[in-house]
Amino acid sequence: MHSTSSPHAPVHAFEALTPDLVMDALASVGLYGDGRQLALSSYENRVYQLHLEDGPAVVAKFYRPGRWSEAQILEEHAFAAELMAAEIPVVGPLTLNGSTLNHFGGFAFSVSPRRGGRPPELDDPDVLEWIGRFLARIHTVGAAKPFVHRPALDLQSFGTEPRAWLLEHDKVPLDVQSAWAKASATAIELIAAHACFTGAGGKNGLESEPIKVLRLHGDCHPGNILWTPLDVPASAGPGPHFVDLDDARSGPAVQDLWMLLSGDRQQRTRQLGALVDGYEQFREFDRRELALIEPLRTLRLVHYSAWLARRWHDPTFPINFPWFGSSDYWQGQVQMLEEQMEAMQEDPLVV
Repeated sequence: MHSTSSPHAPVHAFEALTPDLVMDALASVGLYGDGRQLALSSYENRVYQLHLEDGPAVVAKFYRPGRWSEAQILEEHAFAAELMAAEIPVVGPLTLNGSTLNHFGGFAFSVSPRRGGRPPELDDPDVLEWIGRFLARIHTVGAAKPFVHRPALDLQSFGTEPRAWLLEHDKVPLDVQSAWAKASATAIELIAAHACFTGAGGKNGLESEPIKVLRLHGDCHPGNILWTPLDVPASAGPGPHFVDLDDARSGPAVQDLWMLLSGDRQQRTRQLGALVDGYEQFREFDRRELALIEPLRTLRLVHYSAWLARRWHDPTFPINFPWFGSSDYWQGQVQMLEEQMEAMQEDPLVV
């Protein structure tokens, strides 16, 4: 999931990020590449695997100008450092020239160790339980203190604001605009009325204790977990390794769990059960948060469409998302929002 609350980046900002500039940026912090560069999958930023002349490969991330402030990026880096200090397998940036964030050629960038791995086998309950244990440890660190500069996952920033932006900028085709506007408005109203989302609604109509908000990974989908099998030697050890804290923000703990669920209700219940079993070996999980899964999924739909539209000036987006923006795309969004409205009114998953 991607933030769009900061000012827009300059048009085609990354056109200036040539291979030579990448190498020169690396050299500016005392790292010298041997010329081998591999662009890694990343749309929001630009990320490269680089082989060094006298050391192991590293990963350099060049941040999209205007997306996060320097204080927000450094706060993400500090969170990663806290997690690593707690011996949690998170891949954080190296300190170079006295800082984890450096600047060159108009770009802010960081350099991290390269970590290999494969996608986790999410059909395996032992794998899910293992991931759940580490998520609980991440959240224990995350609950120790709040973010000061990074935003929260809330209805305004992930629902109300991106919906208004899409309509105000005529990003939805006229032939489906009315249907999408109605479906998205109704979906957001359902979320706003959701007692669990606002932290209210205890038993017998009494107000309950609000759901706790803590520092999160924020975008914990399978692509951001690298798995090293037990039988494969690795400097970071076997098991899950969490990467890309670029979307770290404040929110409910379940935000870092629900994107690991897939399939029908029975499959999702089984997967969630394994995650929570592992989680609760280290930290209590508030069962009220299970009612947030479908509202969070719904907000992601709205936010994702706005993210794509806001980044369309970046040439990599039309290339990688050619289906976006058509009437068929938006009709599909209407259908998914209608399905989500039904899902939000069903009983939540139970573990």
